[in-house]
Amino acid sequence: MPLLPGAEPFRHDGGEVGVLVCHGFTGSPQSVRPWAEHLAERGLTVSLPLLPGHGTRWQDMQLTGWQDWYAEVDRALGELREHCSRVFVCGLSMGGALALRLAAKHGAGIAGIVLVNPANKVHGLAAKSLPVVRHLVPTQAGIASDIAKPGAEEVGYDRVPLHAAHSLYRFLRMLDGELPQVTQPLLLLHSPDDHVVPPVDSARILARVSSRDVTERLLERSYHVATLDHDAELIFEETSAFIGRLTADVGAAPHG
Repeated sequence: MPLLPGAEPFRHDGGEVGVLVCHGFTGSPQSVRPWAEHLAERGLTVSLPLLPGHGTRWQDMQLTGWQDWYAEVDRALGELREHCSRVFVCGLSMGGALALRLAAKHGAGIAGIVLVNPANKVHGLAAKSLPVVRHLVPTQAGIASDIAKPGAEEVGYDRVPLHAAHSLYRFLRMLDGELPQVTQPLLLLHSPDDHVVPPVDSARILARVSSRDVTERLLERSYHVATLDHDAELIFEETSAFIGRLTADVGAAPHG
């Protein structure tokens, strides 16, 4: 199945500081590619994988679940750790949730995490009915392109496959119990006006993690896909500064 334009994975070999970038549910690398490219331009080694079932058609995603998506980012992390002395993980939405689980499981193997509008639960009255509804109705309306900036579009599915949504629901419930295991430095940026993931998710994450080095930033001018929105440059600059601060001793620290 051919990939949607812009859904290709991205890789850049740079210095000994590595960054894994994770895209969101029903999205693709396109939604976070400018973020990854910004970091690559600053001399970092960057990996942005395409999650299984994404970037083609929603029918392909119906055959995948959270174990598949997590396995892919875990594989990419392992690859980075083979070549880099220090590795950071960044994620948007469900990508943020995947980053949190990597942090919970890998401990000191991850130097820090950057989250943009991270998901903590599947919201809405229909969430609890997913176990039944997914067998009756295959999809519901899509969640892509929640962006305030005129003309900006996210490459993602126009339908949400409900088998996959149910798997996400189970993943986020499990992850919530693992959040206290997250101890790494954390930069969390979130939009007060988000039509996909409400701000309560970020508040819940901040309350549950055990990280002591925590920075929170509001993205006042952006909706959910803030990496393609008005605050994109703020996200990129804050990420560079965060990584730079934590790698000042490495020598290949980012600049700018």
